[in-house]
Amino acid sequence: MNEEKFKDLRIVFMGTPEFAVASLDALVKAGCNIVGVITAPDKPGGRGMQLQQSEVKKYAVENNLNFLQPEKLKNPEFLEQLKLLKADVQIVVAFRMLPEIVWNMPHMGTINLHGSLLPQYRGAAPINWAVINGEKETGVTTFKLQHQIDTGDILLQQSFAIGENETAVEVHDTMKEMGAQLLVKTIKGLAEGTLKETPQLSMVNSHWSIEKSEASGSHSPLTIHHSPKHAPKIFTETCKIDFTKTVEEVHNLIRGLSPFPGAFTMLNGKMLKIYKAMRQEGLKPSDVLYETDGKTFLKFACANGYIDVKELQLEGKKKMTVEEFLRGYRF
Repeated sequence: MNEEKFKDLRIVFMGTPEFAVASLDALVKAGCNIVGVITAPDKPGGRGMQLQQSEVKKYAVENNLNFLQPEKLKNPEFLEQLKLLKADVQIVVAFRMLPEIVWNMPHMGTINLHGSLLPQYRGAAPINWAVINGEKETGVTTFKLQHQIDTGDILLQQSFAIGENETAVEVHDTMKEMGAQLLVKTIKGLAEGTLKETPQLSMVNSHWSIEKSEASGSHSPLTIHHSPKHAPKIFTETCKIDFTKTVEEVHNLIRGLSPFPGAFTMLNGKMLKIYKAMRQEGLKPSDVLYETDGKTFLKFACANGYIDVKELQLEGKKKMTVEEFLRGYRF
């Protein structure tokens, strides 16, 4: 590979949360030329409502990277500043939607890192929905931005297994590291001119698998054999536990919403969030909603068994283990 060509690419990085920091850090450590970082404006929060910096801004400051914090992405002053950076390519990781005037600016386009195996789980919450739906596998995708959200041509993909008790945050942590390395491979492939863009339309309604290139370690997309599932924004109603469903469905909802925003039920008029639980299937539930010995266990009856709660949080209280909760709660 032409290392100089890779390192000479002028890159503008766009991102906000900690998930994006892993990608930015991987690019910096790979020797990429990050000419600008675009992140969210500082916002009041925490005790005293002090101004809070995004995790990406903190990283940019610590590493002496040039950064911009536009309120509006169509602001003429911001657009002029962005043009002056003369980016060859832009990278977007966990940022807001971009107007065409922004994503279409670089001559090599804008690359997005998405937390699913596109075209599966397009949308705002791909990690949560993959776990909620009980998927055994997910992955990361790099693709070129186009008009419609998460529909651009795919560049690279990499998959990994989801454990039966893994929560959304554990999947998130695996994904951010894997995604960071896949992004570096993507930029190297773009610099070499070796990446093949695969339209997502060609991946729907036919068989698919993941192929690994021994030379680069990258994963090329093929096609998918069923209609894509979606990953819309999570609302409060999504988080409410329906105990008439199966143990597996309830367990997956709890895992998929842990630790944020958290699956919940009502207990004596107060919201009870459940962050971690184990399944007990094949047991015949009683007619009562929950069972407890008042010391060591709290179980909620589902359609075909019980959810054995391990970590929870009652409205107005801190997060705690079920044993800690039972020591201070009287039913």
